[in-house]
Amino acid sequence: MARTRLSVTVELLGGRGEEAWPPPGRVFAVGPAHTFMDLADAVNAAFARWDRSHLSMFTLADGRVVTDEETGRELAASPGGPLAVYTDIRSAKVVRTLQPGNEFQFTFDLGDDWVHRCVVGPEKVDPMEVLGIRPDEPLPYWGWGGIPDQYGRRWEDDDGQSPLPPRPPQPDPMLMHAWPGQAQVPALDMTEVRGAIATGEAARFPGRGERA
Repeated sequence: MARTRLSVTVELLGGRGEEAWPPPGRVFAVGPAHTFMDLADAVNAAFARWDRSHLSMFTLADGRVVTDEETGRELAASPGGPLAVYTDIRSAKVVRTLQPGNEFQFTFDLGDDWVHRCVVGPEKVDPMEVLGIRPDEPLPYWGWGGIPDQYGRRWEDDDGQSPLPPRPPQPDPMLMHAWPGQAQVPALDMTEVRGAIATGEAARFPGRGERA
C-alpha cells in the first residue's frame, strides 16, 4: 500500500453566531502536492458552500495564519494585528506544513465565521484503499452529520421570517417510482431489480439486459 496522503478530519463547530452540535464532519485524504487553497476548496465543497466569493483562513496551533496575500497584508497592518507575517494559502503545501497529530483551525467567510476544527490523523492513508482513485485534489472519504446552508436558508425563497411552506399532500412522484408519468416501459419493482443485480440476473428484465 502507498500511504502517501494525510488523513485530515474537519468538523464544523458553527457559524453565523450559532454552534453546530453535534458537529458534522468529513475526513479528507490530502496529498503531497495539495496546497492549503486546495484543502479550503475541498472543505467548502464538502460542506455545501455554493457561494465561494468569501475569504478563507487557516490558523495553525503556533499562531501562524495561512491566507491570501491581500488578507495577510491587512491583518499584519491592522492595529494590534494577530500576526507580523503570514503564509500564502495558494503556495503553501499542507503536507510540508503539518505533521500527524497537529490540530488547526479553518474559517470560511470572515463575516459569518464558519469555524472548523481540523486534526491530522496519526497515520497516512492510501488513496486507492480509501477512495479507489488517486484524485488531483483533496477528497473526503468518510463523513457524518447534516450540513447547514451557508446563509441559513431552508428553501429557495426563505427570507428568515416566512413560515415553513406547506408540505404537498402526496409525496413527489420520483419518491413513489411514478416518474416519468408517460414512460413507455413497464414499471419496475425496485426490490426485485436490486435482487436481480445482486444475483447477476439483470438480463431477465426485458430490454434491460443489454446496452442500448
